[in-house]
Amino acid sequence: MYQWMLWFHIISMVSWFAVLFYLPRLFVYHAENADNAGFIEVVKVMEMKIYKYIGVPAFWATLISGIALIFMYPTNIFTTGGWFHVKLFFVVILIAYFFSMGYYRTKLLNDNCTKSGKFFRFYNEGPTILLLIIVAMVVVKPF
Repeated sequence: MYQWMLWFHIISMVSWFAVLFYLPRLFVYHAENADNAGFIEVVKVMEMKIYKYIGVPAFWATLISGIALIFMYPTNIFTTGGWFHVKLFFVVILIAYFFSMGYYRTKLLNDNCTKSGKFFRFYNEGPTILLLIIVAMVVVKPF
């Protein structure tokens, strides 16, 4: 059963990361094309559908399957070393990032976001950096 849960966790995580990578890019286009009303209306629909129909379910599937994996082998939390705790720390940061995307999506939806396209270009790099750290902790287990 553990292998199937791990499979589901990885598939869920890949789906979640698709949203984490793509939605901030839409924010860039949204912020940089604020004067193009027709384009903005299309982007608002895309942002809502990606966040609500893909991002939120993928987030919950990833979180629940990750917790299930921990409960399947609870002693691993205490015996695997510090890498697991570092991974969980960065997962918590990733979760906060995901909810910040919801915050910015709402601000953009209501046309009261003051962030620039340049801000969102930098903001867009967060998931990549977090993914590199999280996967390194799992694969390399440096400590």
